[in-house]
Formats: sequence, C-alpha cells, structure tokens
Amino acid sequence: MFNLSVDIGNSFSKAALFDDERLIETWYKLSSSELLELINKDKKLPVTIASVGKELVHIQNLIDNKDRLLILDSDTPVPIKVKYLTPHSLGMDRLAACIGAKTLFNKKPILKIDTGTCITFDFVNAEGEYEGGSISLGLKMRFKALNHFTAKLPFIESFEDHPIMGVNTNEAIVSGVVNGIIAEMDSFINYYQNICPNLEIVICGGDSDFFESKLKQTIFVVPHLVMLGLNRVYLYHVQKN
Repeated sequence: MFNLSVDIGNSFSKAALFDDERLIETWYKLSSSELLELINKDKKLPVTIASVGKELVHIQNLIDNKDRLLILDSDTPVPIKVKYLTPHSLGMDRLAACIGAKTLFNKKPILKIDTGTCITFDFVNAEGEYEGGSISLGLKMRFKALNHFTAKLPFIESFEDHPIMGVNTNEAIVSGVVNGIIAEMDSFINYYQNICPNLEIVICGGDSDFFESKLKQTIFVVPHLVMLGLNRVYLYHVQKN
C-alpha cells in the first residue's frame, strides 16, 4: 500500500514515499516544480499533503487525478484526539509531526520540537491527546529580525561558535540568538518533564541536527517526522473507509 506524503512548508517542500509503514525514499528542499513533477510521476499514487505555505492551491490545480489526494485539515479524521481550542488555526505540520511522534512512541507522553522557519513545541499526553504547545521565531528568522528592525545590526548568515559573552557585535548577536534558543528549549523541556517524568522528546526541522547536540536531555532526531505522521493519517483513513 504505497503513499506519497508531502509537507509544503514556508520555505521548501519535503516528500517521502512509504509502502505501508515502511519508509522507501525521502526528498528535501523541493521547489514547486520539482514537487509537482514528483507527484505527477505516478498518476495513481495516493498523495497525503500538509501545508503551511501559500503553494497548496496552485499545486492542487496542477495535480493530475485529484481523487487520489488527501489534504490534512482540521476536519480530517486523525488517530489522536485534538484538544486545541482553535483546531482550525492549528498548523497541519504541527499536527502531523505530533502524529508521527506518537507513531514512534505510542504509549509515552511526547514533546515534539520543530526547528524550522518557526520553532514549535507541542505536547501529546500518554493517552494520545494533543493538548497544545508554543510557537516562537526560528533561528534564521531571529537573525533577519535583528537586521531588519534595527539601523546598524548586521545580518548574520553563518557562524562557527556561539560564546555566552560576545566580544564584538557579530558574536553578541550569535550569542543572543543561539544561546537564547538553547535556553528556551531547555526551559520548555524541563517544564514538560516535571509534568511527565517519562517524557519522550522528538525533534525535527531544518535546524534539528544543529540543536540536538547542544541540548542537555536525550532527544530523538527524526527529519521525516511530518511525513511519517502524514503516512499514519493516510493508513488511518484507509482503515476507516
């Protein structure tokens, strides 16, 4: 039972091909044209999509055989209970990543951290109920904001070290941004661990490898977490129908 899971993000799209629960292949940083070419390569292949980007309608209009599409939205039946008070405003990538994490750790409470354009923290309890989370600026967005909203601060595009005390302006910016995110992550992790000592922490997103080695706790890096969740949604959809 093949399924192509597609995550349309703010910056790029990602996709993964599954055979039932087995991951076959992944694609990252796809442009719109590359994604369309991949989707239309096999016009019978089921496609499950989550989108936070603006490209969904454009891509939908250019997909051959739209009957094979399953678009994740707030009305789509999913294998976890959503207790969010405004489910229509919940990012579908956040929801899919939580479903993916729960697929990996079914009986455990989960803290999912996504380090993409935004950094999101989402909590799913041991009973499989999504309770909510937090949203803050991602790594690159923080650097861009400091440059955009000030007259003299430079835009930092790359760096090697992140000392606590910067001895020049560039180092001070890197220190504030990077160490601030690390402290933020550790603080959220500590909060949820106080609630659930047996918490599993799963991280995904473009900057997950960078932050994984800098956090104090043991965490699991799963780059394809959103697509894993989308595949689980597809299998749940098939079972219900």
